[in-house]
Amino acid sequence: MHTMSPPDGSAFDATRSPVAFLFPGQGSQTVGMGKNLSEAHSIARQTFEEADDALGYKLSQVCWEGPEEDLKLTEITQPAILTTSVAVLRVLAEQGIKPDFAAGHSLGEYSAHVAAGTLSFPDAVRTVRNRGRYMQEAVPVCRGAMAAILALPLAQIRELCAEAAQGEVCQPANINSPDQVVISGDKAAVERAAELARHRGAKRAVLLPVSAPFHCSLMQPAQERLAADLRTLDLREARIPVMCNVEARLVTTADIIRDTLIRQVTGTVQWEQCVRGLIGSGVQLFLEVGPGKVLTGLMRQIDRRQTCLNVEDGATLEKLTTSLSQR
Repeated sequence: MHTMSPPDGSAFDATRSPVAFLFPGQGSQTVGMGKNLSEAHSIARQTFEEADDALGYKLSQVCWEGPEEDLKLTEITQPAILTTSVAVLRVLAEQGIKPDFAAGHSLGEYSAHVAAGTLSFPDAVRTVRNRGRYMQEAVPVCRGAMAAILALPLAQIRELCAEAAQGEVCQPANINSPDQVVISGDKAAVERAAELARHRGAKRAVLLPVSAPFHCSLMQPAQERLAADLRTLDLREARIPVMCNVEARLVTTADIIRDTLIRQVTGTVQWEQCVRGLIGSGVQLFLEVGPGKVLTGLMRQIDRRQTCLNVEDGATLEKLTTSLSQR
């Protein structure tokens, strides 16, 4: 249970039930993210300054001013989304709004571990910068692809991936909701699978504008390079449980967390099961912390009864505090 103080100074009970913070992954970036909060809150501005120092270049400038082409580069996108998410996290903490659980979609799992105190923020920023670089370099440009398949059962998607592979790689990468599964692998195999999906009743099967085939076995070289980095890092026991992508279970132990973050590079993001696990743990309020509303949209597909609010700027922060004051 958390208390927070509104501007008039009176304290009220913000939440009477467990809160989970959800952190977005790659694809949620937009030019200008974090700027509004950094102008209004010194802790947000300091977060971007810390990231600039950790990386040795002005990440803040790319986030706030672009160009968009730079922000789309995987090794910039990943620290940019993480930094924006942590800036929002810290502003929420100043307002007395803190999580009981955390989870993040792919890259967002690193933001969740910053929230849980497992990873220091500078370590996390540098690690995801490298993670982005390793993922980009793991597969030659144009060799891999990803596609979103809508409204087809997971078992059927697994079957058509196996059928389309023909000796190449084609596997479910993100199980996002009952309505949305993203597949990943060799370009020709993914294209074959998307075509099969259309013929077998998928509502849509769309190739995604991504720079690499994430979360499949083609990422093995990236996983090995990232494993070496993660083994040198000082990971602490998590202060709050984090729902890990690869197993959809709550983790708090440093060694287990390191292992799940390593395996996540080639492993499937079990997002639907992560969310269901948090609901099963008694969470009654979900906050998407960071840029965009992707996870809020997926929540509606997973369980429409859940309350999920996104916080990314001054307007959404005000909406949240108003909503909490009325709970």
